[in-house]
Amino acid sequence: MVLLFLILVPLLSGILSFAIKGNGAKTLGVVSSMITLLLSAWVSGTNFKESVSWQHDWIPMLGTQLSLLGDGLSSMLCLLTGIVTMVVMLVNLNKDVEKPGSFVGFLLLSQAGLMGVFLALDALLFYVFWELALIPVYFLCSQWGGEKRIAVTFKFFVYTFLGSLMLLAALIYLSLQSPGMSSYSWNDIVRAGSSLPASTQQWLFWLVFIAFAIKMPIFPFHTWQPDAYEQSPTPVTIMLSALMVKMGLFAVMRWLLPVLPQGVVYWGTTVKMLSVIGIVYASVLAMAQTDIKRLVAYSSIAHMGLMSAVMFNYSVVGMHGVIVQMFNHGINITGMWLIVSMIEDRWGTRDMNKLGGMAITAPRMAIALVIIAFANIALPLTSGFVGEFMLFNGLFYGDGSAAQVGTMVVAGLGVILGAVYTLNMVQRVAFGNAVEMTSDSRDLSANEYAGIAIIISIILYLGVYPKPLLDLTASMIAQ
Repeated sequence: MVLLFLILVPLLSGILSFAIKGNGAKTLGVVSSMITLLLSAWVSGTNFKESVSWQHDWIPMLGTQLSLLGDGLSSMLCLLTGIVTMVVMLVNLNKDVEKPGSFVGFLLLSQAGLMGVFLALDALLFYVFWELALIPVYFLCSQWGGEKRIAVTFKFFVYTFLGSLMLLAALIYLSLQSPGMSSYSWNDIVRAGSSLPASTQQWLFWLVFIAFAIKMPIFPFHTWQPDAYEQSPTPVTIMLSALMVKMGLFAVMRWLLPVLPQGVVYWGTTVKMLSVIGIVYASVLAMAQTDIKRLVAYSSIAHMGLMSAVMFNYSVVGMHGVIVQMFNHGINITGMWLIVSMIEDRWGTRDMNKLGGMAITAPRMAIALVIIAFANIALPLTSGFVGEFMLFNGLFYGDGSAAQVGTMVVAGLGVILGAVYTLNMVQRVAFGNAVEMTSDSRDLSANEYAGIAIIISIILYLGVYPKPLLDLTASMIAQ
């Protein structure tokens, strides 16, 4: 029953927020996100022993149920969603926003959709939550975004809507292949998909994969992402970058790899090539940016490309690394976006050419930036190192062919370029001649300090002692 509450608490709180006037909705958002975090922590703690499940009749004539599963993978992502949402609500507690009730309401509805995506063990239920997570983001971007928000939101909507229609068509087709009555349960979908002829799995693969590739996103389905990240308000950017891209990675693991195994084998090399191209492409573009927000956006594409490449390399340690790095990337990128938001609030710009000297004017913020940047480039003793080390172990697994070696070299080049543009950004923003803040600005406020402290504590703790995260997710690799 606790799995159902993971969805209901943010869902009902989000609906209630629309009726609350003034800043009371922000307080409700903090309280709701804390309760959801406690529930997700309980589910994650339980998963060290066994998975948690819940199901109830829904639409029997369609062969679909309200079926939820909290295993190592889903409970880890629910925990990540709980942490990130709580930090977002906490840090933005004292930020002015137009129509705070609606803003917080849409954020909480999106959190409910995310929880549903990660917990759903029924294909139709999964699709409903897949859409529920995205609809609030559409309104958040279109109403509270930047000057170009309408065009950017339309592009984002077209991409995701087309991908969702392809996914729905594939799920309906797979459900109809079940023996006897059509069924949307995960077990029946896996049996139906894996028993299809190889030729059928090969074309069905793209119907499913493109929807997930858009969400990750990987090259060449990524073009909506930098603009959407740039034009969205920072809390929405965090939800997109730290959590919603994980929907795509999670969906590949849950709804593609086991369902269409022969399609995955046939197209796996193609996906790896696209992913590796995306790593270098995004890294080169990140090096050319002067806007910090676009730099972080392109760096996220590079990280997703690496995880995508490893997923299709069929390595146990690599797959475990992907699961671990999904959590670590979510924490690291949340920290980066928070710092970017604070920089824009205090200096009125994201242009690195107009910034400098943060270490003098805001030393605590500068220290936080350095630590989070080090985690982003996977420096040892930070959480980023653990997952990335496992990813490269998985990527190096293979037959030693020229293509395999080439993949490793290009992916390694992406890591080097990532260090170059990240450290260059730190140098230009944190050091050099000091630039004055805008009036009434200062170093970290109390709630910002609390949010950043949570992020940095997780980065350092998992960097030094990653065993709890590895134990939580190990059951997924044993399957």
